[in-house]
Amino acid sequence: MKSVTVVGSGIVGLTSAISLQEAGFQVRLVAKERFDITLSSKVGAIWFPFEIHPKEKTNHWATLAYERYKSEIQEGNGVAFIPFLTAYTPESNIDWTRQLPAGKVRKARPEELPKGMQMAFISEVPLAEPQLYLPHLFERFIANGGSFENREVTSLEEMADLDALVINCTGLGAKSLCNDTDLHPMRGQILRCKKMNVPSFANPTKRGALSYIINRSEDSVIGGTDYENDWNESIDPADTDLILHRLTESGISQSPEILEVIVGLRPRRSAVRFEFDTNYPNVFHNYGHGGAGFTVAWGCALELAGIL
Repeated sequence: MKSVTVVGSGIVGLTSAISLQEAGFQVRLVAKERFDITLSSKVGAIWFPFEIHPKEKTNHWATLAYERYKSEIQEGNGVAFIPFLTAYTPESNIDWTRQLPAGKVRKARPEELPKGMQMAFISEVPLAEPQLYLPHLFERFIANGGSFENREVTSLEEMADLDALVINCTGLGAKSLCNDTDLHPMRGQILRCKKMNVPSFANPTKRGALSYIINRSEDSVIGGTDYENDWNESIDPADTDLILHRLTESGISQSPEILEVIVGLRPRRSAVRFEFDTNYPNVFHNYGHGGAGFTVAWGCALELAGIL
């Protein structure tokens, strides 16, 4: 049995590891952070192609992932399909709507639109709650014969020496590992609140003013921010006020009860890096998924398994 090492234990690393196991590889997972403290553990994790390029590949990966999530639904693992309202403008990329099965997406009626929103789609999309789904994936990986090593990899040379085949799923960490000047953070701050009785929606139509609500089984996530090249991982009270103000502007009268304020840095890139390294040909890069890690991770992982 061929061996492969996956570096990184977020949603991209875990799905890559499991897909490679399913393809017959013996897989080791190496990461400086366990899945429960990665960026993936901090996000709303709904299927939504946000700030990820190029769109042709993204659409393909998102479609593969959408189909995979259908078979991922299990009692208690956090995967479900929910209605989600997504705003758009005439300038928006709405190609993702054509990737959905017939009957799973439609244009919202005027009375269904939050205040200030002109046009939107209502679609039935996967939600994968990180606090449930990530440990579920990790336990599956270990049960399938995988091993985990808590270790920081500090250079691409060190990474290449890990195994005959190595998959780089280090997210924003790849910036220093690969000296990748294209990779940069997009800072997100969100509010985890007691579950609200309002529809789940996202309004990504204004750059720097992302607004959304994602209702999960036990809580609601309210966002957010999308600040480019912002490395600040500290909570900013001004951003909390801004998020709440946008919520009020959208016509939501219910006052959220905040349980936790969370900050994470999305790994933004002009295009996802999905290729073998030219200097270390045994290393395959799979990083730079922006704000759409949960949306495309399974798609990337399945294509990766096919390539290897």
